[in-house]
Amino acid sequence: MKKTIFTGAGVAIITPFDEGGKINFEELGKIIDNQISKGTDAIIITGTTGESATLDDEEHKAAIKFAVEAVNKRVPVIAGTGSNDTAYAIQLSQYAEKVGADALLLVTPYYNKCTQNGLVAHYTKIADNVSIPMIVYNVPSRTGVAIKPETYARLAEHKNIVAAKEANGDLSAILRTRRLCGEELAIYSGNDDQIVPILSLGGKGVISVLSNVAPKDTHLICQLYFEGKVEAAAKLQIDYSDLIDALFCEVNPIPVKAAMKLLGWNVGRVRMPLSEIESQHLEQIKAALINHKLLEA
Repeated sequence: MKKTIFTGAGVAIITPFDEGGKINFEELGKIIDNQISKGTDAIIITGTTGESATLDDEEHKAAIKFAVEAVNKRVPVIAGTGSNDTAYAIQLSQYAEKVGADALLLVTPYYNKCTQNGLVAHYTKIADNVSIPMIVYNVPSRTGVAIKPETYARLAEHKNIVAAKEANGDLSAILRTRRLCGEELAIYSGNDDQIVPILSLGGKGVISVLSNVAPKDTHLICQLYFEGKVEAAAKLQIDYSDLIDALFCEVNPIPVKAAMKLLGWNVGRVRMPLSEIESQHLEQIKAALINHKLLEA
């Protein structure tokens, strides 16, 4: 049985930018401290929510290094190092390991895509070149390729491939993955509206966008479930459905950055080609934050 990287709610943390569009490391440090103080179980840096697609190589590495140093072993740091170029993914993954990341998050290759055999070859090549655990990230709505349960079973044979972030939305596929992989592959929900359903299938937690704005309660959803208070966990999951919907009213991370601004964080603009949030969606986010007493009316 492989060691679990974390159990509970990990935050897919945003990357704040300053007025000049550069990474605002001072604000990032404050956000990290706030997350940990409110119970977040892991920090996931330079993922989709962290706008990794528009970070250049130097920025990507600097963000990972900063997060490792800022967290200072208080919780695991998981570095997003995925790429559609296997060689670059290896390079970035080796850098993350060198600077002290606890684990890696690797999205399926996008745009050029690949076959299921290609996925196995891609992830195996990366896993053969690092020593820290890997989470494979299945999000076909963004990448155009989905990992099949049978492919997960092949990947789980590698000692360094220990978990999956599942954002496919297909609970039936997750069920089959659990049957084929057992305890050799931990499952984390990649969708905030499926935390409790995936926990019910043996999931270990969530890699969460919601946690950026509601870290205490995102952690609590998982905690309640693991304590056997399933109805309470489900109720909290359902209660937050309005805010979860609001945080995905436009493509992530446009809404969550807007929400963070409303909460007083100096996060800056999203990078192009992402655009600023539309006014009606901003009102939707504001209403949901007020409903959960995260923002005053």
